[in-house]
Amino acid sequence: MSIFKSRKIKLPTSAPIELVIFRNEHGVMNVKAPSLGSLLWGSGYAHANDRYTQLLLMRIIGQGRLCELLEDTQVNLEIDTFFRKANWHNNVTDEIDKLAPYTKSMCQHYCDGVNEGIKQKNWSMLKALGYKHEPWTIEDSILISRMTGYITLAQSQTEIEHFFVECVQAGIEIDLLKELFPLSKQDIDLDLLSKISLENSIIPSHVLWNSVLPRMMASNNWVISGNKTQSGKAMLANDPHLEVNRLPNVWCEQLLEYGENRVKGLGMPGLPGAVIGRSNDLAWGVTYAFMDSVDSWIEDCKSGQYLRDGIRCDFQIREEIIKRKKSADHLVTFYDNHHGVLSGDPCVDGYYLSTKWSGAQSGAASLNAAIKMFTVDDTRAALATLGQVESAWNWVVCDKKGDIGYQMSGLMPLRTNGWNGFTPQLGWYSENDWQGFVDAKELPRSYNPESNYIVTANQDLNHLGNFSPINMPMGDYRAQRIADLIEEEPQHDISSNQKIQLDVHSKQARQFLDILLPLLRVAHGNHALFIILENWDCCYDLKSKGAVVFEAFYSELRHIVFANKNYGFSNKVGSYLTQETGIFIDFYQQFDQVLLNNDSAWYQGASQEECFESAFLNIEQHCLKPSWGEENKLSFVNILLGEKLPQWMGATTSPISLRGGRATPSQGQIYRSANRQTSFAPTIRVVTQMNDSVLHTSVAGGPSDNFLSPWYRSELKAWQNGQYKKLI
Repeated sequence: MSIFKSRKIKLPTSAPIELVIFRNEHGVMNVKAPSLGSLLWGSGYAHANDRYTQLLLMRIIGQGRLCELLEDTQVNLEIDTFFRKANWHNNVTDEIDKLAPYTKSMCQHYCDGVNEGIKQKNWSMLKALGYKHEPWTIEDSILISRMTGYITLAQSQTEIEHFFVECVQAGIEIDLLKELFPLSKQDIDLDLLSKISLENSIIPSHVLWNSVLPRMMASNNWVISGNKTQSGKAMLANDPHLEVNRLPNVWCEQLLEYGENRVKGLGMPGLPGAVIGRSNDLAWGVTYAFMDSVDSWIEDCKSGQYLRDGIRCDFQIREEIIKRKKSADHLVTFYDNHHGVLSGDPCVDGYYLSTKWSGAQSGAASLNAAIKMFTVDDTRAALATLGQVESAWNWVVCDKKGDIGYQMSGLMPLRTNGWNGFTPQLGWYSENDWQGFVDAKELPRSYNPESNYIVTANQDLNHLGNFSPINMPMGDYRAQRIADLIEEEPQHDISSNQKIQLDVHSKQARQFLDILLPLLRVAHGNHALFIILENWDCCYDLKSKGAVVFEAFYSELRHIVFANKNYGFSNKVGSYLTQETGIFIDFYQQFDQVLLNNDSAWYQGASQEECFESAFLNIEQHCLKPSWGEENKLSFVNILLGEKLPQWMGATTSPISLRGGRATPSQGQIYRSANRQTSFAPTIRVVTQMNDSVLHTSVAGGPSDNFLSPWYRSELKAWQNGQYKKLI
């Protein structure tokens, strides 16, 4: 129970008439207004009050202005260059023109509130670093929408597709690559792929630019119809798993009330509305859809031009000046065409990749949908509305009438026959261009299924649509486990759904142990680590020793099979992929399919049995920690300051243990990426049922991004303990 009391927020004279904002006992901002426009003004004002640093840092990064406005370093120059190349800060005029007049008006109310809130801010770390306020605009909200869609969702698809090209160039046999990657039926010209000049390799360390907007790669959500609930009404649960060890939490809770309408939910500062939440009659939640919305084309470049249908064409040359505080301004030149942005200099003859993300010029439809959701009150209408969102999400919805549904959103490109978008296409034939986008009605969707529930956990859901948008899904272990737990109980309530969210059983570990333990029983049955694994319940609870042993085995097995200098990744590359990138983390199902397949071509020179046994015998020195809680912990750090301040000042926490592993419903994945420690874990847990108006939530952090505020990490302890609060 919170020790704080509700407190009214003093508003400036410019605030709309009758607008009231107060912070409840949990620190969550309550906004009450007579109209939606006034409400959104208050929501923007509250976002600026609680998430000033997060709001403006996201915009500064997205505009590619870190060296100009904050800190002029080489790392920040690389970050600025990346975002200037992405070009999301330009090309927004057309999107503004696409906004429905009502949407535009409501978004302007939100921006006005943000700007008034920023004006009221007397002190912040950004100001201490010399930042001077610039007005927040609708264009900025569109930028945040694009950043959210790519960084948290689509970026990994770009990485894995370019990594495939690197594998070909490294000489890895195509038969091995076919087991890992979804190669389409079209012929793959290995000789041509080997000639591509790759500007940025996955092997060098990535720059750190994603701390402010972490990837939303691994999440759970589900809906259960009233036929399987104690109340007889539908229920929804959602727990987005992303980089949890950053403060503030990426989500910002608000209670929004105008007239008789009341929306409780989680928004993304900079965007109006609730991404996850509920109204009086409707509840909705999201996970990442793993849609392949990124494609690359091979460009035949000569004398600064590219080849298209037998004709040499000029690139659109885009020059951007990155202003720097301490150094001379930096000029960067990019080459754009209808396939996206070229990675390389076309004045140097050769083959290069142009890469395009389908949401690069998006924003209007997503904002239209966000505003419309304030008035949608049934599942069918919600699915139609959410399906128009331009980034790739899995939406689950339930309503007070008892209907449940699922809809994938996102701009799936219509491609030439035989091309699934994973491998780069020949850019010099116009027939290989995108032919538009798939209608949302053709994407995976479901309405009132016979099972009486719908679960999404980043698994393959292609069977639910008329097209196949997913090439590389995440493992389906979590989805299977959640479905099993829903099936086990004839009727569910709030408590049972919370229990599912906190579940730490790994179906992945069980599959590997079913192979490993019989192999070891005769020769190594008395081995101490064997006994631990044999008695382990496959649960990643904090006291578990079995989780420590299994993870050591799994890591060693992966290294033995894939980091083989004779036919796989080199030892250096294999180690880097394991220790410094999210490749193995994001797409572990593809690697598991190889490891669990006794006939895999990757088992060259040693059988599956021999590799499993060798991995087990090599792990003794890696199992020194007494429990999973001791092994699996990390500090929570500030998005702006990192670990620059001493811990006693409060911006950084002492190490916190995470329950769960990569394949458990309550995920607790810790790994290294971009030369730092990061994580996948439930940033927030949400459960609600439609027979009452309560939203049960548990947040890893607190409402405020000011580390001097009592609301900076006010809920962190409750989140660690699996406790929920009630938003009424």
